[in-house]
Amino acid sequence: MKRFLKNKNKYIIVLFFIGLTIVSLLCVDKLLCIKSAHGIQQARDMYIQPKNSIDVVFMGSSHIHCDVNTAMLWEDYGIAAYDYSAAEQPLWITYYYLKEICKYQSPKLVVLDLYSPAEFKEDYQYDFLLDNLLGVKFSFNKLQMLYASCEPEHYFDYFPNFATYHNRYPKSEDLEYLFKSKKDRASFKGYTPYFIECPQTEPELVEDKSGGITIKSEQYLQKIIEFTQKNDIELYLIVSPYITKSEDELVYNRIKEISVNYGLEFNSTNYSYDEMGLDFGTDFNDWSHLNYNGSCKYTQYLGAQIKKNYDIPDRRGLKKWESWDRHVEEIEKAAEEYYLNK
Repeated sequence: MKRFLKNKNKYIIVLFFIGLTIVSLLCVDKLLCIKSAHGIQQARDMYIQPKNSIDVVFMGSSHIHCDVNTAMLWEDYGIAAYDYSAAEQPLWITYYYLKEICKYQSPKLVVLDLYSPAEFKEDYQYDFLLDNLLGVKFSFNKLQMLYASCEPEHYFDYFPNFATYHNRYPKSEDLEYLFKSKKDRASFKGYTPYFIECPQTEPELVEDKSGGITIKSEQYLQKIIEFTQKNDIELYLIVSPYITKSEDELVYNRIKEISVNYGLEFNSTNYSYDEMGLDFGTDFNDWSHLNYNGSCKYTQYLGAQIKKNYDIPDRRGLKKWESWDRHVEEIEKAAEEYYLNK
């Protein structure tokens, strides 16, 4: 004790500089970390949503955060939803995303889009792996996700996070993000609309055989189903509208068989174009994603299906959910600015 008192000032200075170093590293990490609204932001901003406020979580690939308009779900149906998705997300990452969000939220319904297992057949998918990994906090769950997602020789290409920041220099958006408040970030609900109109040709759906899903994808789909059942979470399997092809429909027919075995609802909405009022001349951003107009039509359809088939409360007007009101304002502002400048 005497020694401590004698050197008290020295210890205080050492502790001050240790604290300053930690704070500086955290700020540098926040400044230089890769920003992307195609998975990274969806994962990062999930952590600052009000605890147990997300009733419906939409999961899967970019088809989710481009096509599912969470602002409209809130404004028209009072559904507190979040698009917790990432570009080309395989089902093994979706499984660990599901476990991650359930640490912080208690969703009543998971809506899972199944485009990725139909389109991508490799057991290790690297093209958008950074978008899937970087927004997730370090934990044993993340290490398991990394183990499932890449081969051992590639681990240190993706972990730890700062290993991916090399050759990055701060840009204006980095500084903006550094000083963005948690309140402002909480109004982001994952939805990232496109506004370009790219005419498409309506696909013909005639495939009646099933198959084509990989062993790994089918195993993780079963893991997702069993996790939701174990945790009393309802699961709704969907396919968002896109220019599908026969090879994809093979997989969806197999997924339909799996859903029947588990007593789940499976809805490939590629069979509901007329019901949605989808216009192939105006409602697509590209062959794979809807634009803002298309997402509004699709979301109206999807919201009605959810309200009809699942017991999801209307949270409008409640203080805990006020960030969804600000989310609506932000999406409406983005749409208004685009069409005024068009």
